Amino acid sequence: MATKSRKRQPAKQKPGSQKSKRAKPTKASKVSKAACAGGTDPRRVAAILAKLEEAYGDATCELKHENAFQLLISTILSAQCTDVRVNQVAETLYKKYPDAKAFAYATPSELEQDIRPTGFFRNKTKSVMGASKAIIEKFGGQVPRTMAEILTLPGVARKTGNVVLGTAYGIASGVVVDTHVLRLSNRLDLSGNEDPKKVEQDLMEIIPREQWIKFSHQVIWHGRRVCHARKPKCIECNMESLCYAKDKTV
Repeated sequence: MATKSRKRQPAKQKPGSQKSKRAKPTKASKVSKAACAGGTDPRRVAAILAKLEEAYGDATCELKHENAFQLLISTILSAQCTDVRVNQVAETLYKKYPDAKAFAYATPSELEQDIRPTGFFRNKTKSVMGASKAIIEKFGGQVPRTMAEILTLPGVARKTGNVVLGTAYGIASGVVVDTHVLRLSNRLDLSGNEDPKKVEQDLMEIIPREQWIKFSHQVIWHGRRVCHARKPKCIECNMESLCYAKDKTV
């Protein structure tokens, strides 16, 4: 006579041995594209810096100036404007307004017309006159030499501060992030951010401090000459083998 088979009971699991469901990675735990592709690997960064030096060893600021104050004013005027246009305006501007006092007490409507070709001339006039007055009243007529102080000037943000401190005084307080540096930092996968302040922080972490000033000039030169926003000249780029941007043309 066949015996009834007993139903097999599931084995009791020991406390703590139960398998947990695999947690979905959170946004914060995802590995960045740059890390996966070695974008900010020190050896790759060093190779990019070497290529920039090879191509633009003599890169400098292309805004014409004779002193820190003129560079400050020209940098303010360069917002949403080319350096070429600013230099054209500067040829006569600094003859008419030779120092901070001349700008500070200029006739606003007249100054507006003098800088009109640079665009946004009304706002720029307020910034130029405000910065000039602050330099006279707070800093004894001299452009300040620290980021904290220079940021107190009307119309001055970190980009302008870095340009003046780095180019006029040789002080590496940060990395200039203009439209070219922003674009190339993303294309070269040196930063995954779009906010200039965050891009600057990313670059400051991977670029040696002694190269911050020159790096900015070199990247700007490369952006103007080769790595254009539209139709970059990748075939002429000496960093093409290091770049895996989606919009490469080769």
